[in-house]
Amino acid sequence: MIPALPLDENVAAKGLKIFDALQLPDVPGLPLMGDVAGPWFKQIVRTVFGSFDPATGERHIRDIFCLAPKGSSKTTYSAGLMLAMMVMNIRPRAEMLFVGPTQAVSDRAYEQAAGMVEAAPWLKSRFRTRDHIKTITDLHNHAEMKVKTFDLSILTGSILIFCLLDEIHLLGRSQHTAKVLRQIRGGLDKTSEGLLLITTTQSDDIPVGSFKDELYLARRIRDGEYRNKLHRPMLPVLYEFPRDIATNQDKWGDPANWPMVQPNLGRSVHMNTLTADWATEKDKGDQSKRIWASQHLNIEMGLGLLTDGWPGAEFWAGAVDDSLSLNSMLERCEVIIVGIDGGGLDDLFGLALLGREKTTRRWLAWSHAWCHEGVLERRKSIARQLQDFADAGELTIVDDKLEDVGEIVDVVDRVNKAGSLVCVAIDNEGPYGVFIDALSAIGVTEPGGQVIGVGQGYKLMSAIKTTERKLANGTLVHSKSAMMDWCVRNVRLEATATAIRATKQNAGDAKIDPWCALMDAAFVMVRNPDVGRSVYDDMAERAGKEPVVVEAVDLSPDDEISILRDPTHPRFPEMRDKLNERLAMQEDAGGYF
Repeated sequence: MIPALPLDENVAAKGLKIFDALQLPDVPGLPLMGDVAGPWFKQIVRTVFGSFDPATGERHIRDIFCLAPKGSSKTTYSAGLMLAMMVMNIRPRAEMLFVGPTQAVSDRAYEQAAGMVEAAPWLKSRFRTRDHIKTITDLHNHAEMKVKTFDLSILTGSILIFCLLDEIHLLGRSQHTAKVLRQIRGGLDKTSEGLLLITTTQSDDIPVGSFKDELYLARRIRDGEYRNKLHRPMLPVLYEFPRDIATNQDKWGDPANWPMVQPNLGRSVHMNTLTADWATEKDKGDQSKRIWASQHLNIEMGLGLLTDGWPGAEFWAGAVDDSLSLNSMLERCEVIIVGIDGGGLDDLFGLALLGREKTTRRWLAWSHAWCHEGVLERRKSIARQLQDFADAGELTIVDDKLEDVGEIVDVVDRVNKAGSLVCVAIDNEGPYGVFIDALSAIGVTEPGGQVIGVGQGYKLMSAIKTTERKLANGTLVHSKSAMMDWCVRNVRLEATATAIRATKQNAGDAKIDPWCALMDAAFVMVRNPDVGRSVYDDMAERAGKEPVVVEAVDLSPDDEISILRDPTHPRFPEMRDKLNERLAMQEDAGGYF
């Protein structure tokens, strides 16, 4: 996992020898680390010590980011590493920090380090443990190892030479994490030997905030995509599957592949325990499976599989087309439907372009969203996620000028001028009138058949079902978008007696508007439209009839039944939706309607 590095072998060997001589304080017989610690962590120990050149005073690696699954003894091994650093340290009154995300993690780390001191007379004669403040002091040079819980006052101005931050994934949502990390790195940069080691498990939710930033940077460095020689030298140690396995449940769910991401297998982790635990979680449903996989196999929760989630989510990650963009959509598609969905200032405004590719007739999808800046204050639980999407260019945050409508209309205008616009499909329960006025300014109007109001709830059932099937068989691909990954994960489906429906209310703070915009567009695309032709004209032509001009006139019940018996009738979709609406109303009224 760690490549051959130009380490100072003498210093690396000396540091590892000290680490190996420590004893595990909570195991019968108090075995030596040298006998029980995993080789994977010993490589990290060697790198920590060997990457510092005492002759020149230069540390060649300033950051180490280690992603290892739950149960890998990261906390215990890390406590031992810090003690070894204390033994090797020659700087008077230096400070080392072990920072845990919670009190429980911090307590565990201190108890392990203090136990190692108490177990070895050669350590006990040199170090003093102070349980009430979770501090270990070197009686020779007055350096201190402190164990703290993560907070804004973590640094006190001491000379910091080493910091070990454990389980940063639990801190991703905190708005203060980036600021504290900056404080820690600033303190370490004051000394030539300063080193930050981050050890963590994967998050059981979508990576956000500082955890996402650190993880994605580590991946780019590992994959050779980040070659800026001026950046802080970081060593990534990431125990995670390659993408083709991580996005395929059949592959990552196969125990034969688990040793790839279980570095401590056979020590603190055992295959028989893992397989039994996995079998139990599988029986609980998709959500439990995904959470288990995130913790034990480091599967990223970009797409959660939920028991009441959209079935298409299972295939979403495998349908990414990295080459898709707004420009490539205009080049590759013969027809495009623009879906728009959104509510008031508390929601996102979702935009989805759904096109039919010229040669393959596959469906291609590209999405974007807008939100008012006030959402970041009113929805603090998702504020950091929204900011991440904005930083990635997938979301635009607007102020009180509300330029979102104008920017959406600009996109519609581009599609229309390219000659591929079929229509704009708009959620008719949102600010429909605002778009009618704005679109008319570019010649896209309701009378011209280029604006369609799309009913929500059960009326989207056909679009939902068709879209998930096309994802499964590979005839729908979409642009890469963390925002849409998040939205897809947030979708909740509610079954009624006659249909299914997805509602914004069921999603809570976790927004789904861009996904709804895609469904609005799919509502029209399922009718296989062409530019400049009515959907009803196409249906009549396929039935071998002359195009029919549909007039909105009242029909008798007998007429409605007659139309419902003829799927080729131009008013069949209207009558079908009307029937479903009546049935849903009857169910909502308890059967007394």
